[in-house]
Amino acid sequence: LTCIRNGTRIDRAGRHLAANAERHLKTPAEMARLFADAPDAIRQTGRLLAAITFDLGQLAYDYPHEPVPPGYTPQGWLEALVRREAHARWPEGTPADMQKLLDEELEIIGRLNYAAYFLTVHDIVRFAQDRGILCQGRGSAANSAVCFVLGITAVDPARHKLLFSRFMSEERREPPDIDVDFEHERREEVMQYIYARYGRHRAGIVATVIHYRPRSAVRDIGKALGLTEDVTQRLSSTIWGSHASTLDARRFAETGFDPDNPEIARLNHFVQQILRFPRHLSQHVGGFVLTEDRLDETVPLHNAAMAGRTFIEWDKDDIDALGLMKVDILALGMLSCIRKAFTMIDDLRRARGEQHPPLTLSTLPDRDEGVFDMLCRGDSIGVFQVESRAQMNMLPRMRPRNFYDLAIQVAIVRPGPIQGDMVHPYLRRRQGREQVSFPAPAAPHDPHELHGVLGKTLGVPLFQEQAMKLAIVAADFTPSEANQLRRAMATFRNLGTINAFRDKLVTGMVRRGYDQDFAERCFRQIEGFGSYGFPESHAIAFARLVWVSAWIKHHEPAVFAAALLNAQPMGFYAPAQIIRDARAHDVPVLPVDVQDSLWDNHVFLEATGRTAMRLGFRQISGFRKDWADAIVQHRPYTSLEELTRLAGLPPRAVRLLADADAMRSLQLDRRAALWEARRTPADALPLFAAARARELAAEPAMALPDMTMGEHVVADYQTLRLSLKDHPMALLRDVFRADKILSCAELNAAKAGARVSVAGLVLVRQRPGNGKAIFITLEDETGVANILLWARTFEAQRRAVMASRLMQVTGVVQRSPEGIVHLMGQYVHDRNAEMTRLCDQRAMAPELSRGDEVLRPPHPRMGHPRAVRILPKSRDF
Repeated sequence: LTCIRNGTRIDRAGRHLAANAERHLKTPAEMARLFADAPDAIRQTGRLLAAITFDLGQLAYDYPHEPVPPGYTPQGWLEALVRREAHARWPEGTPADMQKLLDEELEIIGRLNYAAYFLTVHDIVRFAQDRGILCQGRGSAANSAVCFVLGITAVDPARHKLLFSRFMSEERREPPDIDVDFEHERREEVMQYIYARYGRHRAGIVATVIHYRPRSAVRDIGKALGLTEDVTQRLSSTIWGSHASTLDARRFAETGFDPDNPEIARLNHFVQQILRFPRHLSQHVGGFVLTEDRLDETVPLHNAAMAGRTFIEWDKDDIDALGLMKVDILALGMLSCIRKAFTMIDDLRRARGEQHPPLTLSTLPDRDEGVFDMLCRGDSIGVFQVESRAQMNMLPRMRPRNFYDLAIQVAIVRPGPIQGDMVHPYLRRRQGREQVSFPAPAAPHDPHELHGVLGKTLGVPLFQEQAMKLAIVAADFTPSEANQLRRAMATFRNLGTINAFRDKLVTGMVRRGYDQDFAERCFRQIEGFGSYGFPESHAIAFARLVWVSAWIKHHEPAVFAAALLNAQPMGFYAPAQIIRDARAHDVPVLPVDVQDSLWDNHVFLEATGRTAMRLGFRQISGFRKDWADAIVQHRPYTSLEELTRLAGLPPRAVRLLADADAMRSLQLDRRAALWEARRTPADALPLFAAARARELAAEPAMALPDMTMGEHVVADYQTLRLSLKDHPMALLRDVFRADKILSCAELNAAKAGARVSVAGLVLVRQRPGNGKAIFITLEDETGVANILLWARTFEAQRRAVMASRLMQVTGVVQRSPEGIVHLMGQYVHDRNAEMTRLCDQRAMAPELSRGDEVLRPPHPRMGHPRAVRILPKSRDF
């Protein structure tokens, strides 16, 4: 641990290490033995401790006194704001049910003295809205009518019958927790506004303690023991995910290392010891603590690694224990995507001559049968929260037809319902294959007591709130105990606190006459919520973004693809899959070009009126926005030399453009552009530009060999992460056809029960829920294939499953009644070696002179292309 902290190795630690083994806490008896010749030292320690009476509970926390207009209290100003916003939303009068909710909430807020907190969040949201930053409240804030009217959340709690007590109650007397998502690209503007408004002495981000997981433990201990990075990388390559909490020694054997090797055994010994140790202190994802007085009088402050940020030393649990209120300023990539999409749609409508008000989250229509039809087909690549393979498989089974169905869709593919075995009963009831029934207690209890709890979900508990209500209604939990249960469920990656409630819940339900199996399943669901909690209000808030993103994808697929690419990195899918999906929706996609591209991917109307998409310079790995802006400013160009001179591009920028094949409009393909880029000086003065142009024209033409399609495709993937020319699998089809391996389209048309093999590029590997099944998505030039591996099959072939980028799977075809096709995998083969067939690197060598600098033909296992020199007397690249 000392070596890890100091960034050194055991054999080089020297004086960093302690001189002896005394650095540990000793028992009282051992301390008395050590100080036997000075007994007064022990007594003085006791006297000192007795004199210290401070307790953390004595810390006085004063929330900022938000400025309000003269004559108003914070509560009065909050009520005035609510009345003003309600009148703006409902000019003819606030609906009676909404007014009743507002009155009840404002009364509770006033009694608990939380008005200033609501004013803070409202001010932050107003700042974002005034600057065009898209934001939306989520989580328990969606239960609040006040938050809805103030524009903090777009979820109407009256419409969805959400409970304010889930958000805040007088009995709990806990600070409310309002989470607000902002565009991930512009959240920093909001955070800096908070720092500026309150001052750094009064505002700080909450800390979070990062613990050791297997991958980080292997990496750090391997460095301390002197193992090389390639060894530690290989040792950790078969560990699934970044949040595993244990490490089986078999993982080392699967990577080809002998677990009994002394170095490997030593590594494993120390890894097992430090798993779950604290690794470092980091920042919370966005929780701010604000105070009226100096924050550092309550908690130590730190400067963050990121410039312009400070954070406190305590984590979320610490501030909860002391009752410090937290304002969550979170980042969400989909909001960036939606805002960019709204802007493009508004521009397209103006170009078409259409008159529409600007789109917003709250004004978008929420009924559109075409959008629901698209979701029912599982056509949801890129759609918020429902783009995973598990969700895409669930959509045709769920067949959502209204907004609340989307909330259930969001929540159902989660550990709680899956581990509680609630998914299949709900689907059977929804599809009419099982009668909707409600478990009933024994007499004299009300046989219909669960109707109000489970009515919206067909008698099956799917949400956190339902689990809480079940505990109260069916297991005689007190409200206080139910709140403790809620807190245990809300602890992400819980620390085991859920199990403390098992006996009370199960025995309480059985005592009231409920079936033992039903009680056990209810607890398993609650236990699943402990590893990933999902309340109904959260699901409804997210369902709004599901609907908005799905609406954009259905009505403007070109805009949706461009916005997704412009908001990267986000979601499950790489740019190549986003473009492939757009083209599948009949979107013309044009390549990057120096004459037409902008920094962002953009859309435009073709002469036929169809919307097309042009790739932007941002897709070129390593390209800079200021280079793109300079290119756009000085267009058009007649030659590469003119482009270089007018835009003032450095050699690196010109070579990146050539690598990306972005000079076709200058009559230069990739190889010719690379040649021109290397012979065109970047610093030619305008006075001598004409002379240099004559010199270049006088040079003899160089007969460069044409690049093969495979070379072009691989170069595209390296520079752009996608290719519009062809799919790698199309170029390898003959290789796999000879082995009788089907394409993805052929697999999807195969008969149920057939034993077949399929191969493709790996898009996604997922292990949802309880980890009993692994979902893999393969892609080729014909489409995608869904692979399902049972955990035992995966464990037997873990290395091949996790290392393959080009994977071959043999198994049995399975078809669901909804038409979903899975290949139940039995054997997995790593076919990465076939990627080397995509381009014959030696084909270039005969045309090159010794010492000439050329672009290394891209290799699928390398990163960016790099320039290399051919060694004298060698044609080996």
